[in-house]
Amino acid sequence: MLEQTTKRFIQEHRLIKKGDRIVVAVSGGPDSLALLHFLDSNKEGLGAEVAAAHLDHMFRGDESFQELLFVQDYCNNRNIPFYGKRMDVGGEIERTGGSLQDRARQIRYDFMKGVMEEVSASKLALGHHGDDQVETILMKLTRGASGAGRAGIPLKRPFGEGDIIRPFLSVTKEEIESYCERHGLHPRRDPSNEKEDYTRNRFRKRMLPFLKQENPLVHLQFQRFSEELTEDEAYLEELTREKLNRVWNNTGDYSTLHIDGFLAMAQPLQRRGINLILNYLYKLRPSSLSSIHIYDVLGILKGKTPNASLDLPHGLKVTRAYHTCYFHFGELAVTEVPYHCELKVNKRLEIQGEYQFLLSSSPPDEALTGDVIHLDPNEVSLPLYVRTRRSGDRMKVKGLEGSKKLKTLFIDHKLPPHLREAWPIVVDADDHILWVPGMKKSIYDLGEVQGNSLVLQFTSNHLLGGS
Repeated sequence: MLEQTTKRFIQEHRLIKKGDRIVVAVSGGPDSLALLHFLDSNKEGLGAEVAAAHLDHMFRGDESFQELLFVQDYCNNRNIPFYGKRMDVGGEIERTGGSLQDRARQIRYDFMKGVMEEVSASKLALGHHGDDQVETILMKLTRGASGAGRAGIPLKRPFGEGDIIRPFLSVTKEEIESYCERHGLHPRRDPSNEKEDYTRNRFRKRMLPFLKQENPLVHLQFQRFSEELTEDEAYLEELTREKLNRVWNNTGDYSTLHIDGFLAMAQPLQRRGINLILNYLYKLRPSSLSSIHIYDVLGILKGKTPNASLDLPHGLKVTRAYHTCYFHFGELAVTEVPYHCELKVNKRLEIQGEYQFLLSSSPPDEALTGDVIHLDPNEVSLPLYVRTRRSGDRMKVKGLEGSKKLKTLFIDHKLPPHLREAWPIVVDADDHILWVPGMKKSIYDLGEVQGNSLVLQFTSNHLLGGS
């Protein structure tokens, strides 16, 4: 029986507590009308107060207006506080644009939130049932949902100053229809629910009967799956956040991800990490975004190509630049300013938080790390400097005849354009280019420690794997 199943479900999940004021969203259909009747009939046992809210979208003219009047009359006959409103949602969408379904849903929720505030309600009860849960999970899996998105309809979630609850998720549509019949309820019916033009209706008519034939209690299995997946995802998401905070940084203009550190994370956390980044960057997650896009991003991060880019829905771009991945809307802008810094022996130099140098006399006091060049102090003019590139810069590359333009060198090494203006160039006091760290060394490189040679080490978040 629906009554016992629903009471047990409410108690197990603590959906309602004594003193709650509950607003029930009532369309006039079987699900919401049965829910209103159940909660109103059991309000004393639950220790709660119940009110009803109905928004007429005016999509179906007088037909939808009659639904509003039907719910109003029902509530008046049972002394249930009623809050109704007519709103030309179609006209509003024409003025403001957007998806019909998404905008209508937002308007409906805004109305419900307003009613909750007016009556100081702590809960908004919706009539989704177990069959809805089966359909939703199947649809999400079919479309390629990821993470907690696969869990379907949450039985409870924060909303406004309170929570949305769904007490009927443990019962079926058939049980609701039977409840309506037993209690003499005569709900209104939306003819669009019978049309197979809508995806959900096709799942309802074609998939659900087969599953129920295999297991009449299949809705309970899907609900258990939903609850377990929600709990698992919450735990894994917390682990992911902890790891991700060490390798991801959001500057406001763009976000950066340190690829090596990210790939050191366990693979299940990697998938969730990308999902968290996308959820953060999108103010409203596009419906077209799916697990396919997450795997596309992972493909860039794990690929052997040092530079790659990917376009995601709604203008979000993913750009890999060697050991760093950028998430950005629009083109990456160069925010660094030109610099010209002197290198001092045995004193570490850090430039703009991205590049670190250490110049040592041979042999160095600490183990060599990153990219390294050995220089003969008698062959170069001291002191040495690190600067940004200039127009016409050329370098005599070790192992090649003549000289090569730095512009060509950057292109050959696929250095992303947004990094080129600030990439460090090592020169001597006569402005001879000695080294482009991470790319090429000049004819001044000794190749190894010799006598009293100087050793210059370079490390960077964008290290290219020098040569």
